Amino acid sequence: MMVLSLLSFSVMAQRKAVHVLIIGLDGLSAEGFKTAKHPNLDKLFADGVLSLTTRPVMPSVTLPNWTSHMTGSGPEEHGITANDWTLQKHALQSVEIDQDGYYPSIFKVLKEAVPNVKTSYYYNWKELINPINQKYLDEVSFEEKDQYKDNYQKAYDFMVKNKLNPTLTFLYSVHTDHAGHGFGWMTPEYITAIEQADVAIGALLEKLKTAGIYKDTHFLLITDHGGINKGHGGVSMAEMQVPWGITGPQIKKSGLITSFNSNKNTGVVLAKIFGVTKLPGSWTGTVPKNVFKKVSLTN
Repeated sequence: MMVLSLLSFSVMAQRKAVHVLIIGLDGLSAEGFKTAKHPNLDKLFADGVLSLTTRPVMPSVTLPNWTSHMTGSGPEEHGITANDWTLQKHALQSVEIDQDGYYPSIFKVLKEAVPNVKTSYYYNWKELINPINQKYLDEVSFEEKDQYKDNYQKAYDFMVKNKLNPTLTFLYSVHTDHAGHGFGWMTPEYITAIEQADVAIGALLEKLKTAGIYKDTHFLLITDHGGINKGHGGVSMAEMQVPWGITGPQIKKSGLITSFNSNKNTGVVLAKIFGVTKLPGSWTGTVPKNVFKKVSLTN
């Protein structure tokens, strides 16, 4: 009986509420990541996995790629092929839709599979949320004029408020992409925008440590595309190679990996972190190699 009690206690101790914070920086190229100074991101992913050869989906533009991250699929499945997509007006039909006409996202998957899960979505590019069915989100916040500091605070507040529940927090900023469009990718202004983001991320991470949430949280760094000159959408390696990082309790300390990875894989990775195995049949992403420990601790 004593042995069984100890085993039961061990299992209960492992089944802490799963927390995931997605840090999204729009237009962050692999080349830009290699050039900019980002000590906070370096320290964060030193204990996890970092890819600098992840491939965006095509076309290498914003809405198709962020949708792919959140839906485990490419444009050929989810149907978002351009930034002007709306539920009411689009050319390509999704291969699968929910009762409201939206392609199934990771937020829907978690809400239907994980008891008491809380989800949030913070963004500052207004079109970003168009492909996401907001009924699967507990909190949504849009910040205007490329500002992001208020949303960083709101994300922190949400994570603290829901620390006893499983949580998925999506925290996105477009200011890095707009620096590329305004000044050019790899210009001093673009590099400064990346470095400014790192400062904000560092401050948020310190607050999470103080709140006692940091060590039990999985962190993802994701982006949509790189850029060349003042644009993107093509197939140059500057546009089609981006960073992708992950760290947390279930993640290996693999360091820099070069095995194949795609933006389509993010949603599948998120599902695995939460212990969800039943995914939409139309999802095409996979779990990349050298990411997860052999034994996953799920809630």
